[in-house]
Amino acid sequence: MDSPEHWRWVWLIVAAACAAGEMASPGSFFLLPFAVGAAVAAVLAFAGVGVGIEWLAFLVVSVAAVVATRPLARRLDEGSPTEGIGARRWMGELASVIETIPAGPHETGLVRLGREEWRAESLEGGAIAPGTTVKVVDMTGTRLVVWPLEQVTAGNEEPGPDGEEPRD
Repeated sequence: MDSPEHWRWVWLIVAAACAAGEMASPGSFFLLPFAVGAAVAAVLAFAGVGVGIEWLAFLVVSVAAVVATRPLARRLDEGSPTEGIGARRWMGELASVIETIPAGPHETGLVRLGREEWRAESLEGGAIAPGTTVKVVDMTGTRLVVWPLEQVTAGNEEPGPDGEEPRD
């Protein structure tokens, strides 16, 4: 495998595989530096440079490309939210039960969230009556997992029914 002829194709295959892998996982800039390093090594291999120098060029160029792309990748990571993408954007939102959510695990009812109706199940598995305001706490497939608002705020200090502050 010390033949420069073999290494030309090895470097081209590595460069292509790393570039394809980077395109399959955009935004990470993890494989891009290795694709660049392998491409430089392939150019050197086609120029007839020795295998040791090709490896050295691959390592140096890859490390330099990692150092160059890290700030960009970090900046892109900071700008993108990790929560609230797709249907998960409903996490923490309030909804109103319009069809009873029966007691039991994975039993579903219907809630209105904004202008949309969603299948929902109770987090605790208890029944939730229509008209109850619930908080979306999770997503399971295409179903919302909800918690009755009375139970969400029960631990908080709320004024009593006559408007007075709670007593200790």
